[in-house]
Order: sequence, then C-alpha cells, then structure tokens
Amino acid sequence: MSKSNLVVSTKTQIKVMKKKKKSLTLTQQRALFGYLFIAPFFVGFILLFLTPLIQSLTFSLSKLSVTSSGYHLTYIGLENYEKVLKVNPNFVPSLLANVTEIISQVPVIIIFSFFAASLLNQKFKGRAFARAIFFLPVILTSGIVLAIESTDLLVNSTQGASKEEIEKSTTALKFLQFKQFLYAINIPGPIVGFLVAAVDQIYEIVIASGVQILIFLAGLQSVPKSLYEASTMDGATGWENFWKITFPMVSPLIIVNLVYTIINTFTSADNQIMSLVRHTIFSQSEFGIGSAMAWVYLGTVAIILTVLSLIVLKLTSRYKT
Repeated sequence: MSKSNLVVSTKTQIKVMKKKKKSLTLTQQRALFGYLFIAPFFVGFILLFLTPLIQSLTFSLSKLSVTSSGYHLTYIGLENYEKVLKVNPNFVPSLLANVTEIISQVPVIIIFSFFAASLLNQKFKGRAFARAIFFLPVILTSGIVLAIESTDLLVNSTQGASKEEIEKSTTALKFLQFKQFLYAINIPGPIVGFLVAAVDQIYEIVIASGVQILIFLAGLQSVPKSLYEASTMDGATGWENFWKITFPMVSPLIIVNLVYTIINTFTSADNQIMSLVRHTIFSQSEFGIGSAMAWVYLGTVAIILTVLSLIVLKLTSRYKT
C-alpha cells in the first residue's frame, strides 16, 4: 500500500471514529425521546399556565381592590388562608366530604377498570363493540349530555314525584337485603360498607372508568404471549400466570391510572369545592379568598396523590418482575 493510500485510509478511520463518538447510546436516545414527548406540556405550561398560576398565588396573599384604572393589590400575608380554614363555614366540611368520597371511589375505579380491561382483552365475537360500549360514557358525559344529566331534565320530564319515591324506597330495600346477606356470610363491617358504597355508586364508577380501561387494555396487550406459553408449558395455572406475569407487567400503569383518576375526580364539573371556588370568585368577587381556597385544595390533592402513590408503589413492588 502506498503512502498516500495509507494517509487516506487513516483519515477515513478517524472520521468514522468521530461519527461513532457523536452517535447517541440507546439510553440517551430514549431520554431524548422522553424529553421530546413532554416538551409540548412544558411549552404549554410556560406560555399558558405559569402566569395565571403566579397571579393566583399573588391574589391569595393579597386583598384586591377595584379602581378606575383596574385593580390594586394590598399584601396581607396568610389572612385569606385563615378566613378559608377558620371563618368560612362551607369550605372545610366540603373539603372533608370531597376527600372522603375520593378515597372511597378511587380504589373501586382502579379495580373495576383492571377487571373490565382483563375481560375485554379476551378473544370473543364483538370485542371491538364491547370496548366501544365501555368507552362511550366518556364521550356522552361531555357537553350538553352532562348538563342534562346533572339537572335531571329527562328524569323530571318522564317521572312523577310519587314514582320517584317508590323507586327510592325499592332501592333502599334492595340495599338493606344486600347488607343483610353480606353480614350473614360473616364479612367484616368495614368491608360491607365499602362494598355497599361501591354498588351504590356503580353508575358513576362506570362513567369514570373509560380512560383507565383503555390504559390497562393497552398494557395487557403489550405483554408478550410467549411468556404465557412458556409458563403454561411449565405447568403454571391461570391464577399463577396472573400474579407472576400479568400483574407485574401491568402494575406500573396502576400509578398512571391513579394519578389520572384523582386529578379527574378532583376537577370534575360537579365537584363541591370547584363550585364553591367559582362562586366565591365570580359571584362574590372575593378573588383573594377564592384563590386561597384553590391553593388549599391544590395542596390537599398533592398530599393525597403522594400518599396513595407511595402506598401503591409499596404494594406493587413485591410483584415486580
């Protein structure tokens, strides 16, 4: 090989080595894709939400006075928060009732969503139609349908008061029989109360489970079938396959659905606290007190979300593959 060819070959190898050094590793590529995936959220948060968030925090620490040129803020510290927690007669009871309702509903929604997704993941005729049926309430509970449902226009226009009373008494009798049956088979009282509350709220649970079912269904479909085939050949039962393969593979999605369910429930249109905040700000023009309510509510949501997430992580960590 001539000297000139050797020089050219050496330069080519150096260029190839430089290109290899510049190329990203698999971990770096995944990290880059992750940053690109969440980039729209951060851009939207900075451009659309950051300024109102800071303004709301400023309002909660100030007293707003309307002037001819706009409004004037007077810093008063935590006075608005003291009024919300100690003076306002509606906020704390509504908050406690809301938190109790959420804590009782969230586990039922997660369990029902996982159970429904497991059923819809099976092969049967009309599976696509069944999936659409479960997701249909998510679409129907938006816009005018939700308004009609919340005001009971359809019920009031087709039923009389006497018929409503009969239906309520019949429902109460059925639940009394259901309670007696559960007590008869020696189920503990707290579990009986939990089951009765879950059955009583089955309509709201089904409506609130559409997105969670889709998330669980996507996770179930991502589990390799070869794992089930190998475990079945080794003599594993369906119950063992569930706890050794299905649940560990899908358990990370429980956190996702938990976060979604809590946020979706806390920000629903029929939420008592949300209605109270809107009424305080827009009807009573108490911007400082209303903003303080919103921040206390946000802090409560954050605490509940953190505690429940830690509990779920603790419970699911033992099933990780």
